[in-house]
Amino acid sequence: MSGEDEDYVYDEATGEWRPASEMKAAQARQEVRDASGNLLADGDSVTLIKDLKVKGANQTLKQGTVIRSIRLTNDPAEIDCRHDTIKGLVLRTEFVRKR
Repeated sequence: MSGEDEDYVYDEATGEWRPASEMKAAQARQEVRDASGNLLADGDSVTLIKDLKVKGANQTLKQGTVIRSIRLTNDPAEIDCRHDTIKGLVLRTEFVRKR
């Protein structure tokens, strides 16, 4: 069902223009996993597995800090989250473990 009116999106991973519907399906299949290999989903709570210095905030988040209600991003290696004192926090999944 490839039509002439279909939208195309540039896929940076392959360097090719691909149908937008194909790209959305590929993104939906990406699995986001924590440092232990557990599958993460929107709304999950995670715990930090090491101390992290937060750039721009002059603050360190300590190991064991619980982050609630995460949001997945387009990048399977990063999650969006909120912390009481830091807005717009993005964490790498390699530094968190699902609760």
